[in-house]
Amino acid sequence: MTDVTIRMAVPADWAAVAGLLVELGRGVAAGTADDPTHQLQFAGHIRRIDNVTLVAIDALDVLGAIDMEYHQRLGDHRPQARVNDLIVTGRARGRGVGHALLSRAEELARRRGCFRMALVTAAWRDATIAFYERAGWQNYGEWFVKPLANDIGPGGEPARDDN
Repeated sequence: MTDVTIRMAVPADWAAVAGLLVELGRGVAAGTADDPTHQLQFAGHIRRIDNVTLVAIDALDVLGAIDMEYHQRLGDHRPQARVNDLIVTGRARGRGVGHALLSRAEELARRRGCFRMALVTAAWRDATIAFYERAGWQNYGEWFVKPLANDIGPGGEPARDDN
């Protein structure tokens, strides 16, 4: 990995982060990058003390991002770190960007006193699962989801009315 810097995200990074979310298929609409409401939401999100959003940048643009939150679990007095998103643009995959983001997040979680880190990825993402296993992560179980909004489909797109 040459000339890639990992730093805390700033509000001006929103358009690039939104583009990464679109590229990953995270259910974010392409126009979200220009939406003032989403821009304000991102600015507030990255300022919360329990959130850490890092970006990997080169001389030209944002190559990846990781979003992590700290939260307390009932069974331990120390916090747990949960990685909500780790995204590396396709052209930068295999260059160590994801590893650098994950390593920096782990360093921050250890510094915060977390007893573990957790994340969720889809079972069909074989390359992603292999990446996490190479980084020392262990498969810990199943993931269950219950949608609470009828107007949003599984990928975040508007739900279809087939009636």
